[in-house]
Amino acid sequence: MDTHRPRTASRRGSLAVLATALAPVLGMTALAACGSDDGGGTTSSASVRPSAPATASFTGSAPSALRSLAESAKAAVSAAASSASARASAFEASVSAEAARAGAAAEKELKDVDGRGNATADVSLTGKPRAQTGGLLAVVVNITNRSGDTASYAVRVDFRDPDGKVVETRYVGAEDLAPGERAQPLAVSRRPSEPQLTAEIAKAQRY
Repeated sequence: MDTHRPRTASRRGSLAVLATALAPVLGMTALAACGSDDGGGTTSSASVRPSAPATASFTGSAPSALRSLAESAKAAVSAAASSASARASAFEASVSAEAARAGAAAEKELKDVDGRGNATADVSLTGKPRAQTGGLLAVVVNITNRSGDTASYAVRVDFRDPDGKVVETRYVGAEDLAPGERAQPLAVSRRPSEPQLTAEIAKAQRY
């Protein structure tokens, strides 16, 4: 009779119970081992998902800011247009009442003049920069008394569009110029800047 067999069976049963009890621990150890790298540090095989943005905290301030910028831009454009108009008005106001009176006298004098008049050789035009006129088209009418006597002048300036059509007329004048004396009244167009106009001397009369 083998007296060692029952003891061996009992030992095997105890080992089985112990293995069953240790299985969860061994599984956790293996999982931890799988997470180890060669450098001795541990890495996690699980990925971390970023949390969704807290949209409830959005207040709509960004669209409000965009609207504010758009309104500011519109206000700036309006202010620039108003400023340009003010500059143009100021330039026109700088033309004296005396010049306006001389223009009216010139128009009256040229009313009965046939052809281009007797003094076109004494008159020429020079353009004036729009930066100095508030954006208006203005020309300097150079009048020089080339005769030997004191004389007055009446000048008609026509403004033509790109098709050659006269779209505006201005009258300027100079009175009692001594021989060789020069006057430089302005002829100012009040038409829009587009289309571009061309100024020309239509009539010039010495009287």
